[in-house]
Amino acid sequence: MDRVVIVGSGPSGAHFALSVLQKGYDVTLLDVGYAKPPAVNPEDNFIALKRNLADPVGYFLGEDYEGVVLPNPKKEYYGIPPSKSFALRRPRGFAFDSRGFAPFFSFAAGGIAEVWTGGCYPFNAEEIADFPFDFSELLRCYGEVARRIGVIGVEDDLARFFPRHDGLLPPLELDFHSARLMDDYARRRAHLNAKLRCYLGRTRIATLSRDLGARKKCASLGRCLWGCPNGAFYTPSLTLDECRAFPNFRYLPGLRVSHFRCDSARRVTHVVAFPAEGGPPQEIPVERLVLAAGTLCSSQIYLESIYRSTGELLRLPGLMDNRQILMPFVNLHLLGKPYNPESYQYHQLGLGIDTGDPKGYVHGQITTLKTAMLHPIMQNLPCDLCTARFLVDHLHTALGVINVNLHDTRRPGNYLTISPSKDSGPSQLVMHYEPAPEEEARVRWAISTVRKALLALGCVVPPGMLHVRPMGASVHYAGTLPMSRTPGRHTTSELCQSHEFPNLFLVDGATYPFLPAKNVTFTLMANAIRVAERAF
Repeated sequence: MDRVVIVGSGPSGAHFALSVLQKGYDVTLLDVGYAKPPAVNPEDNFIALKRNLADPVGYFLGEDYEGVVLPNPKKEYYGIPPSKSFALRRPRGFAFDSRGFAPFFSFAAGGIAEVWTGGCYPFNAEEIADFPFDFSELLRCYGEVARRIGVIGVEDDLARFFPRHDGLLPPLELDFHSARLMDDYARRRAHLNAKLRCYLGRTRIATLSRDLGARKKCASLGRCLWGCPNGAFYTPSLTLDECRAFPNFRYLPGLRVSHFRCDSARRVTHVVAFPAEGGPPQEIPVERLVLAAGTLCSSQIYLESIYRSTGELLRLPGLMDNRQILMPFVNLHLLGKPYNPESYQYHQLGLGIDTGDPKGYVHGQITTLKTAMLHPIMQNLPCDLCTARFLVDHLHTALGVINVNLHDTRRPGNYLTISPSKDSGPSQLVMHYEPAPEEEARVRWAISTVRKALLALGCVVPPGMLHVRPMGASVHYAGTLPMSRTPGRHTTSELCQSHEFPNLFLVDGATYPFLPAKNVTFTLMANAIRVAERAF
């Protein structure tokens, strides 16, 4: 049985590793692997944590106040708190060049999904029509992921967009604001469905409503943003911990893979990795190599490998990402109502819009404001700070935000390439992205439709607060080494096996030929399991 070398411990890498370990393979996982800090005061809810910490300012705002989101109309409504800064830490010397694209990179143990918000949205058959395998394969693997990580879900009006799969847990109790939105939707459902083709329901989220193994169910501590202290909220580092229990698993953190080497038959024989904090490279022998470092980093390794072998500087076309629009809103029915800090903090509801084109589905995650750092909201209100503080104090329960997602397609003008290093070190990744000509009209239509839907639910979007995020902000990257029904240069098979290098597999978003308007993390895990089961 071949020894398997995996690069990356994010959702794809962790679940691929667990699957092949269960089949008896010897697995070596190479990772930079910056680790999350231990949970502090795990029994405290948000209010108690602020009261009991010796240095709450340092915990919530950072030693150097790096957790403060300063006034800037182009910035986000929330940032990454200091307790999760490990997820965006970069190795020494890492650099990139970007045009029209604002990427996030993660070298954490568990990858960028260590800071995700848990949305588990299965693609449907129409959305994978360009994928060269049958939908039933993916549907079965969605059920396996749900059983492994714990996914809450119900049959409701969003089921028309999210196919039913096995392994779903019963839902959490809705927070007060979300429950009110669902009540109002029930009253206006006929209008919203018929006039706007808009549907409301519960999101499927990777959070436990009952205990699963050593993980405890959600205790409504209101600490999701800062890191769930009891494991109720799933992140891939939990699966990485499962892998560590196998005697046939070897985890090598602190290494940033630069490229691979091949023999005359184009079979990968070694990977070359540099210590993340500097030092001479190491070579690790390979029998089968699996790249799971994320679309950008896996593509960079691929490009660098070809350049070092042949001197050819390639472009990989087809880079995709979801355009996202943040639409804050005020629920006029809840003005002046008190809020309950002991609530699940992330989204519990979703909004789906049927555009008439199955691939053109528009998806929205609805997050109602519970526990949060309020200064980013205050400073973006169209008034002075004193008035803003008064408004937030009295509107807290009434506030929410919809994160609207649009689909993307592969286009030749959106590509990745590299700028070679002047020494023997890793290259610099170069990204270029241009929106589709029709995107501006799609954005305007989506905004208008969501505004109308919110108004029907008694909610308004304050003027000047809508934010169209830059491309790259969603972190749903895909498309550079797509699966193809027929072999072609720099494509992959239905099993994500390279058509250039026969013992190379890619199990992250790089292989996707289309990107629906959905968080890709759940599908990344399911597809990694599918490849592990069928190709190994």
